[in-house]
Amino acid sequence: MKILQKKIAIVTPSITKIEVDYVTDAIKNAWGKNAYSYITKFEKKFAKYIGVKYALATSSCTGAIHLALLSLGIKEGDEVIVPDITWAATAFPITYMGAKPVFADIDENSWCIDPQAIRRLINRKTKAIIPVHLYGNPAQMDEIMAIARQNNLYVIEDAAESIGAEFNGKKTGSFGDASVYSFHGSKTMTTGEGGMLLTNSVDIYEKAKYINDQAKSPKRRFWNTGIGHKYKMTDFQAALGLAQLSRLHELITKKEKIFDWYKKRLGEVTGLTLNEQQEGCKNSYWMVTLIFDKKFGLDKEKVMKKLDKMNIDPRPFFYPLSSMPPFKTKVNNPVSYDISKRGINLPCGYDITENEVNYVCDCLLEILNINYS
Repeated sequence: MKILQKKIAIVTPSITKIEVDYVTDAIKNAWGKNAYSYITKFEKKFAKYIGVKYALATSSCTGAIHLALLSLGIKEGDEVIVPDITWAATAFPITYMGAKPVFADIDENSWCIDPQAIRRLINRKTKAIIPVHLYGNPAQMDEIMAIARQNNLYVIEDAAESIGAEFNGKKTGSFGDASVYSFHGSKTMTTGEGGMLLTNSVDIYEKAKYINDQAKSPKRRFWNTGIGHKYKMTDFQAALGLAQLSRLHELITKKEKIFDWYKKRLGEVTGLTLNEQQEGCKNSYWMVTLIFDKKFGLDKEKVMKKLDKMNIDPRPFFYPLSSMPPFKTKVNNPVSYDISKRGINLPCGYDITENEVNYVCDCLLEILNINYS
């Protein structure tokens, strides 16, 4: 097979004249009396899109999680249940206040946190659950919220990867006591770096806003009444986000199209499983994710190395957090450990063409020694 000269990137953003115009205007005019104007617009429009009352723009999704935990009163010695399969930023903020992340196994079909695994891990130290909508596919929020209410636990939805996804007709990020989104450069919509904290609770919102403003007194200028943080987004980032939000339907539609291109080539291949949409869910397909059967005798590291030599840039399916040095701990999460070994993300940037998707599929099938002619 002839190797492409240009490397196919795992993800690329979609930036048009609209984004350039918005950011240019922010650079020129979002100062003085107009400072924070784009941030305010972005927060209001994003909250309306998700269907919640309050939104606080942040410099990262990690910062948004930290603010949410602080606002909910999570403290040293508390435990917070998270899925074993997610990016480490879901768990890192838990450690910032001396609390402990506890790792739950994932569901073998959705690859999101397994509600039954949550039930098994709850004890008197448990204070919150952070479900993650993995790669654009929603977690089982009705059951998770029921578990939380039965056990007097908070829920922080990590919706970082799932903009546009829905569970039973409601947007991800609209279920929990608080929720967070990411606008990293790899995400479906981007502000370069950045995040958003969302909630329907005025108390959580006001606490998060206060902490994020260096715990400044609202009555006495430059007077701090507590320990604060600063995870603020800039107007320039918010301008970019506002422009992206105006194009969100177009962006999600393209992600769906890319997934359909892959599904057309790989969906019927025995032994290959794509991140198909689950019942009652709308998957927004942030990433095209592929799990290959054990019968192929390859792990993801070998497959990725071979794809790289073919000028294709894949990503590994997330590693179990419990297996990593910062969190190394003994767990009984067989699904997480099994699927992680056999999963990769395939290139799905906005500039990818159907011909390039076909090339990726041809290369992959060749590596797996599957006859695709």
